[in-house]
Amino acid sequence: MNAPVTSHKLIKGATGDWEMVIGMEIHAQVISNSKLFSGASTAFGGEPNSHVSLVDAAMPGMLPVINEECVRQAVRTGLGLNAKINLRSVFDRKNYFYPDSPQGYQISQYKSPIVGEGEVALELDGGRSVTIGIERLHLEQDAGKLLHDQSPTMSYVDLNRCGVALMEIVSKPDIRDAEQAKAYVTKLRSILRYLGTCDGDMEKGSLRADVNVSVRRPGGPLGTRCEIKNMNSINFIGQAIEYEARRQIEILEEGGAIDQETRLFDPDKGETRSMRSKEEAHDYRYFPDPDLLPLEFSQAFVDELKSKLPELPDQKKARFIADFALSPYDAGVLVAERESAEFYEAVLARLADRARDGKLAANWVINELFGRLNKEGRDITGSPVSSEQLAAIVELIGEGTISGKIAKDLFEIVWQEGGDPRALVEARGMKQVTDLGAIEKVVDDIVAANPDKVAQAKAKPQMIGWFVGQVMKSSGGKANPQAVNDLLKAKLGL
Repeated sequence: MNAPVTSHKLIKGATGDWEMVIGMEIHAQVISNSKLFSGASTAFGGEPNSHVSLVDAAMPGMLPVINEECVRQAVRTGLGLNAKINLRSVFDRKNYFYPDSPQGYQISQYKSPIVGEGEVALELDGGRSVTIGIERLHLEQDAGKLLHDQSPTMSYVDLNRCGVALMEIVSKPDIRDAEQAKAYVTKLRSILRYLGTCDGDMEKGSLRADVNVSVRRPGGPLGTRCEIKNMNSINFIGQAIEYEARRQIEILEEGGAIDQETRLFDPDKGETRSMRSKEEAHDYRYFPDPDLLPLEFSQAFVDELKSKLPELPDQKKARFIADFALSPYDAGVLVAERESAEFYEAVLARLADRARDGKLAANWVINELFGRLNKEGRDITGSPVSSEQLAAIVELIGEGTISGKIAKDLFEIVWQEGGDPRALVEARGMKQVTDLGAIEKVVDDIVAANPDKVAQAKAKPQMIGWFVGQVMKSSGGKANPQAVNDLLKAKLGL
């Protein structure tokens, strides 16, 4: 019997191949000025317990009031995920007791979430693509934070985060390897940032992932899953999945069984460890929150939000490919982060001839600018070269005023010293020599001085490259390379 055809990585075990099955729950903090059910600030970094209202602290008689902006943000996100928007949803109480949750329950959504099924399209290495299904998106409150390192005998509680709106985005178990999982989180974070619904800052905890991992024989029945909690790094997600899958395979191949449990990833050791066992049906005693009516809105409300959505990464990528003949890879690099795409579009906006220079601009943004920023550990928001300056450099090349080699020298000057590229070219005599008479004299001198090389070039035409190099060197890199090529071919009879 032939093995199933797969577009993902199988893991070779001692007894044959194994396949991962991965589902993810992403907790994304909603961008809003105030919390989901109170007017307290959501600003990051305040003094402990300085952004806490009476509602957040669960004082007697305090009632939650829904924040409409959080509802709008959830609907926008659902639309960005091509998901079904439910015009009626219900807030439930999820009951559990923990010191950083003063209410003794979390207001969440259970059977009737605000957003239903959707999808995220991924493009992987080698031109492969895969679509990951979204099961649901629901709104819920975040918990507070326990601080265990402030005292040797006590744990402190900071409720600043308590009540902040979260979107829990639950994927279907469609992810099949660590590469797909990392690509999924990266793409989802990019969509959220384009939409302006979550800043995606994993270091600050604005985006966290719970990763469910199980293994099975390719195409076989689903295995028992383990949940790795609170992952806040895309690289760690990949490492945790690889380790956890191999751990489960070793147990199964030795005749053991997988315990359904919650685990934590230790990045220092590169391994997962057991946190607590998790029964199949944990009883949170969900019931509709009696203080909140069902959330209802009209299709017109949804349509208005849809009409104002920004252009999302996949749409932008398709437009860049169609309008400027960019390769799918280059377009993908430009749209991966909203700030990168905005920088490229700001360069385009300043070009007089976008049809001529759009592709050239992309090459310069990706190779020269991004390359230099990566080398120096900066991001696009801290670029010493502005979109206006880069557009001027690209136009100077496009119109033939400077060569690509001179442009690199000019880029270096602008990076180090700043200034207007056009003024710098004038002031420093960097213009490309396009005067055929001046170039011809240099060509004639070099041809006359190298009769042996002339004979070689006539026998082996690719030798013309040596002559081009000599002319460019003699002209200080200012001769127009195309003009040099044409003149040499004429002089050498090639």
